[in-house]
Amino acid sequence: MAKEKPWGGRFELSTDKLAEEFNASIHFDKNLYCYDIEGSITHAKMLAKQGIIEQRECELIIKGLKQVKDEIDKGEFVFETEDEDIHMAVEKRLSKIIGPVAGKLHTARSRNDQVATDFRLYVRDQIDNIKKGILDLLGVIIAKAEDNIDLIMPGYTHLQTAQPILFSHWIMAYFHMLYRDYTRFDDCRKRLNYSPLGSGALAGTTFPIDRDFTARELGFTAPTENSIDSVSDRDFALEFMSAAAICQMHLSRWAEELIIFSSSEFKFIELSDDFCTGSSIMPQKKNPDMAELIRGKTGRVYGNLISLLTTMKGLPLAYNKDMQEDKEPVFDTVNTLLTSLRIFAPMISKVTLNKEKMYRSAQLGYSTATDYADYLVTKGVPFRDAHHIVGETVAYAIKAGKDLSELTIEEFKQFTDLVNIDIYDTVTVESCIKKRNSFGGTSYDAVKVQLENAKRLLKALI
Repeated sequence: MAKEKPWGGRFELSTDKLAEEFNASIHFDKNLYCYDIEGSITHAKMLAKQGIIEQRECELIIKGLKQVKDEIDKGEFVFETEDEDIHMAVEKRLSKIIGPVAGKLHTARSRNDQVATDFRLYVRDQIDNIKKGILDLLGVIIAKAEDNIDLIMPGYTHLQTAQPILFSHWIMAYFHMLYRDYTRFDDCRKRLNYSPLGSGALAGTTFPIDRDFTARELGFTAPTENSIDSVSDRDFALEFMSAAAICQMHLSRWAEELIIFSSSEFKFIELSDDFCTGSSIMPQKKNPDMAELIRGKTGRVYGNLISLLTTMKGLPLAYNKDMQEDKEPVFDTVNTLLTSLRIFAPMISKVTLNKEKMYRSAQLGYSTATDYADYLVTKGVPFRDAHHIVGETVAYAIKAGKDLSELTIEEFKQFTDLVNIDIYDTVTVESCIKKRNSFGGTSYDAVKVQLENAKRLLKALI
């Protein structure tokens, strides 16, 4: 007989050993123990409040649950495969501590609503941790931008020199990416913050429970309204992993630029030694391994999202055992993103900038050509015609081995008579920066406005 299991009364045979191992989730869902115990304490309080169990029984259960938590905290608790999951492991240990009264704790509750509650509590806490990590990085970005407000560098499209920009403008692009990430996590937290506790297996319960009480006690906005959806919903986990995938993608893009800009060919930046490693054979090497790992680990975060989407796509209502596969992808995503954020902030803070190399590179690749075209437009030339004239001029300058700023007036006039001496106030990188004063542009004044706005945004989040 399979009576050793809480659900074993209906079974004649014990679970096959391999099947038992395959079925168990205790090896990973033990990470939820503090949330499981928190939810159980709240559930016990509600049962006593509603007169479903006696107050002395509630106090005994709570005392026992706190002892179980203390044992797990200290590493004294022995997790066993036959316990199946964290819920049964805690309940079994509680029974050994306080006796048969422990069996009353599961009144008006199923493992289905129990795990849904635990999981939401876990994800909610991890969102708060991730938001803190993003805030720290946002602060570093603003500080780095302010410290280097006037530094000129090349801007790229297609990884080809496009137009000169300010370094402060470049790094603030990542501020806005990560700020959007913060708001996505914040929105996700609001949507997940509803309590499924009390939904039972799928249809609610016959006991006079108070779901509003348990929701308030656990810090939820309110209880969920449909018991079927409550136990079968994993949208909150999917939304969390979607936000995490986007955030990790932003870090990966940034890591890619750090890798490129720290290469011998660019030499725009140097990463601090404590965020790099060396080669086992080439003693001169300084490898940007932390940035590379953040870029590489992005794939696993994407894979975690796809894994759960695939798990959920064909499940009928309500709970199915497939949903046990929800936790490991989320746990891994949390660990990957949190670690990436905690590495990124000090890595950026310690980056050394090669200002002279950036400035020289900004002068290459005819980055002022667009400004020359704009100059001709101010002389009455339609932009498309100006584009063609500048293209011819650049082709000539390439053959002559000169920058636009090095051409003589006579050389300019080969392509148009509209060029005057004031052209030399147009085709320098400084003038290109200064004139791009539109809102959101790269001029000194525009970036200062952007920084002030960013500081206000950051202050509102703290």
